Amino acid sequence: MINYNGRTFVSIENTANGEVSSKTSFRYKQEGNIISATYSGGEIVKGFLIGIVNGDGCLEFRYNHVNTKNEIRGGECVSTPEILADGRIRLNEKWKWLDTEEAEGSSMIEEIVI
Repeated sequence: MINYNGRTFVSIENTANGEVSSKTSFRYKQEGNIISATYSGGEIVKGFLIGIVNGDGCLEFRYNHVNTKNEIRGGECVSTPEILADGRIRLNEKWKWLDTEEAEGSSMIEEIVI
């Protein structure tokens, strides 16, 4: 199982109905199979996610954030990990807003080495 604790990711791709951008960074923590993260940057003022790492290494989580329009947004996501040639992790994400919009989208975030 991949350990996400202490890893930082940035968005490299997102569908148009998403609010995460290349200016958004995610800081992950992991305890057992429970993952959490804080995120901010770009249109996101402050965000949190919490979920689990499944036996197949995929992440399932819920997210909530406040954007620059002072709106509270939230949704659910399943992220499938991919190990890049240089050993960093890419997460291929399928997400859905759980507010009035209920729109779906996809995104990719990649680990950055700090």
